Amino acid sequence: MSTTYLQAVNDVLIRLREQQVASLDETTYATLIGKFVNDAKRQVEDAYSWNVLTTTLTVTTVAATSSYTVTGSGQKFQVRDAINATSYVSLINVPFPVMNRYLNFPASPATGIPVYYAFNGVDGATYDTKIDVFPIPDGVYSLKFTLVVPQDTLTSASTVISVPPELVVQNAYARALVERGEDGGLNSSEAYQLYRSMLSDYIALEGTRYPEENQFIEV
Repeated sequence: MSTTYLQAVNDVLIRLREQQVASLDETTYATLIGKFVNDAKRQVEDAYSWNVLTTTLTVTTVAATSSYTVTGSGQKFQVRDAINATSYVSLINVPFPVMNRYLNFPASPATGIPVYYAFNGVDGATYDTKIDVFPIPDGVYSLKFTLVVPQDTLTSASTVISVPPELVVQNAYARALVERGEDGGLNSSEAYQLYRSMLSDYIALEGTRYPEENQFIEV
């Protein structure tokens, strides 16, 4: 079942025995809980390569150009796979110093089918990650990058939380208890340990569907 940002905030408020709200800024306390929900979301996202955050982004090359922006990648992501879909070859991630020598040491760098890539800074306009590819493309190629990209910071009440919302709510609740102090209910340490146990269970369950996460695959 999907859970929106506002629903998550209200779920935390209920656990704190507080009144639910109709908007995120209805009370200063609801606004604070909203901050905790976003902090919790980021921590859950960082804990595992969640399938729900996986997306495939395409870079289309042009002849004689080695640098490209991976639009939509942002800066905080994990790479699951990268292929040259036009030429049916895997793309190999090489260290930046290696790529720098490929592109700058020869008087005339090689051109042809892109096989290697390296990350190199960010786009000044979009702040998405940029890559260099080699050999320098001699035409149009479709390079596909399958990435795990975190969801943007929650701002709209109606935005659905991508990662398991139960984990986000439990984590945010533990954070709220730390800020609030003990009040006769569940203490913050107990709440956080419950979150850790739930997180472990969710990761174990999702991991059964992705054997590549637990074994070496030769490519």
